[in-house]
Amino acid sequence: MTTIFQGLGGAAAAAAAAASLTNSFDSKKLLLPSPRRSLAERKTSSFLVVRSDGSVNLNLRSSNGRARTVDKLITNAVATKADTSAASSASKPGHELLLFEALREGLEEEMDRDLQVCVMGEDVGHYGGSYKVTKGLAEKYGDLRVLDTPIAENSFTGMGIGAAMTGLRPIVEGMNMGFLLLAFNQISNNCGMLHYTSGGQFTIPIVIRGPGGVGRQLGAEHSQRLESYFQSIPGIQMVACSTPYNAKGLMKAAIRSENPVILFEHVLLYNLKERIPDEEYICNLEEAEMVRPGEHVTILTYSRMRYHVMQAAKTLVNKGYDPEVIDIRSLKPFDLHMIGNSVKKTHRVMIVEECMRTGGIGASLTAAINENFHDYLDAPIVCLSSQDVPTPYAGTLEEWTVVQPAQIVTAVEQLCQKLQ
Repeated sequence: MTTIFQGLGGAAAAAAAAASLTNSFDSKKLLLPSPRRSLAERKTSSFLVVRSDGSVNLNLRSSNGRARTVDKLITNAVATKADTSAASSASKPGHELLLFEALREGLEEEMDRDLQVCVMGEDVGHYGGSYKVTKGLAEKYGDLRVLDTPIAENSFTGMGIGAAMTGLRPIVEGMNMGFLLLAFNQISNNCGMLHYTSGGQFTIPIVIRGPGGVGRQLGAEHSQRLESYFQSIPGIQMVACSTPYNAKGLMKAAIRSENPVILFEHVLLYNLKERIPDEEYICNLEEAEMVRPGEHVTILTYSRMRYHVMQAAKTLVNKGYDPEVIDIRSLKPFDLHMIGNSVKKTHRVMIVEECMRTGGIGASLTAAINENFHDYLDAPIVCLSSQDVPTPYAGTLEEWTVVQPAQIVTAVEQLCQKLQ
């Protein structure tokens, strides 16, 4: 019952990309400025901030050192039933944070609330973490609660699990999620199983987090999507953040959980900006998010692909389609209540993920939907996934291995036309 679409190749990919040029979401804009620029280039540097509502803040620095700001809207970047402008967003109560700042704020609030919360990992202390999520925490809480570790993922992950067994609530940061493959034994045989194998004598309230996903020319080893590796481990919960709001809420909920939680952060989303509430809040670790209600097709996605889907949704709406978009957020377990209600309404399902085609989150989600809601489907489930190849270093080839908005539009049209 499942149809798999791979990445468009060669001329087909180029034609599709050209056809949707006005609606394209250039994820290169989420990059930090390159460190390999000359001093003269740096004097005229720019820093781009993409808000989660689709607006852009472009800070330009002229040669005299004075900064000037240009605000513009990326048209068709985010689609909702009722699109909201950046002006209306600015009038809302709360405060604006980048995604990495929201993670830090959630972490800091929990460290203030509970003295048992601590952080450990490579460069998390006085350097502030590879993406500055823990910046300033070592100065505030000291070197024992924000512990810099050697480059030994198996050792400090095992140490964090042992600390959790004795009553602490450690947050273990992997400088890159791909490095946590070195700690797979500790995460699998210890973290996920000790509560069961000890007969319930131990709980393991640990959070394992870090950046992952396909960046921009980071190479194969630094472009890993490890959710497919960890999903089969019993006793592990997995969540993926996609906005500053849910990044903070999921971080706080994961720290408070009595279960081991892996929090996946995408390397290209750290500079997303959003206004979040001033008052305290947490997100449910097992709950999906309805991003856009619709009637014609259910599109399930998570992490960075949420923005590719929402860009494609704008084009689909202009063509007369009404997609329902759900950010599943909880990768294990799935929120089958929200997903099931959507399937019963639209009767068509598409899954869009950055994970690999074979054995990925999409494959598990397809199986769960077919097992529980098969009778409500009017068409085979379509799963758009990354190709089963190491991520190329070349930028053009890298894009072809990952699902692009034009492919989502084409696949939805084909899925809906099958029933016409």
